[in-house]
Amino acid sequence: MTTNDQPIDWKRNMWIIWLAVMMTGIAFSEIIPFLSLYIDTMGHFTRDQLNFYSGASFAVTFLVSAIVSPLWGKVADKKGRKLMMMRAALGLAFVMALTGFSQNVWQLIFLRGLQGALGGFVSNSNALIATQTPKEEVGRALGIVVTGFTGGTLMGPLIGGSLATFMSYRQIFLITAAIFVIVFFFIWLLVEEEKKEPLAETDQKKPALRFRDLDNWRVLMALFVTTMLVQIVNMAINPIVALFVREVLSGRGNVTFITGVVAAMPGCATFIFASWFGRLGDRIGTKFMLQMGFVLAVIAFVPTAFVTTVFWLLFFRFAIGIADATLLPAIQTLLSRNSPDEMVSRVFSYNQSFQSIGSVLGPLCGTAIASFFDYRAIFLFTAAVMAINGVLFYFNINRNKAVH
Repeated sequence: MTTNDQPIDWKRNMWIIWLAVMMTGIAFSEIIPFLSLYIDTMGHFTRDQLNFYSGASFAVTFLVSAIVSPLWGKVADKKGRKLMMMRAALGLAFVMALTGFSQNVWQLIFLRGLQGALGGFVSNSNALIATQTPKEEVGRALGIVVTGFTGGTLMGPLIGGSLATFMSYRQIFLITAAIFVIVFFFIWLLVEEEKKEPLAETDQKKPALRFRDLDNWRVLMALFVTTMLVQIVNMAINPIVALFVREVLSGRGNVTFITGVVAAMPGCATFIFASWFGRLGDRIGTKFMLQMGFVLAVIAFVPTAFVTTVFWLLFFRFAIGIADATLLPAIQTLLSRNSPDEMVSRVFSYNQSFQSIGSVLGPLCGTAIASFFDYRAIFLFTAAVMAINGVLFYFNINRNKAVH
């Protein structure tokens, strides 16, 4: 209940958080087009050094996030998800502003790590939606939130690249910090969260609920692994996407422009279909939607390895986005339905940790496969990973009749 004893308007919350996570997605992704170029202004680096520092600046955020996310999740379950969203937004604003004043690459890498340490906005957004939304509407609500963040990450590089044409990189970091300040006030003033009832004295003496105490902890672990594998698959192509586009074009066409379109295709499909698939999952079964997502992913990845024209490459990348639109809301919905309210933020934070691990492993796997085989082998690898993922899901979750 709110302070005036009126029920929380979960739809209003959903749309406010949708806008907030979209702005967050823009803020996170608008620095991607020029981060390596920003590093290059901090010294006279060889090509290998620049590649190393660029890779380290990207990876350190995910590595630190993987370690720290569960700690913030535990605090959120005790103190409230709204408070943790405000903490993350304000902390990220502070870090982004400092990043704009970095004097050397090591300061930048440290601040990128601090960004990972102070994160948790999106995972706590999902947790708040999951706990404040009627159970029969959770899939739809989480699907809509997914479209917000996906839409933001699609617009971010375009906005960042455009800003970089007429202002300095440092100024863009200050603009990014301002976006997080706006998000902070959005959450503080407009989002409602049901206040926790004070614990009775007997409850206060009970030991805190631990992850391994949950009846469905194996189900949750299976979902965490699924999240990690999906992220590995999505990120594996990132290091070589421009090179693969160049190979398909065979010297014809604008490689840079077409690479941008190819990279945007999965996100566009996810943005279009995620909320619809989330709502469909509420009607016909979330487990079925997840299984369908695995099948769609395999069907999309295998032929991608054999494309010879840009049209078919775009077509199958769009199909991969449809598979993501099926998988991502379904995973979030199953997590929320199989977690007790007092542990929802922790569960979503653990999931964020596994996703961050996948974000680090994906590019490493893609680069290694491209080095030992060729670019096309990456798509066969990702198809195999999704097929294995589907089998693991069936044996770990689908046979468990207690899964909601």
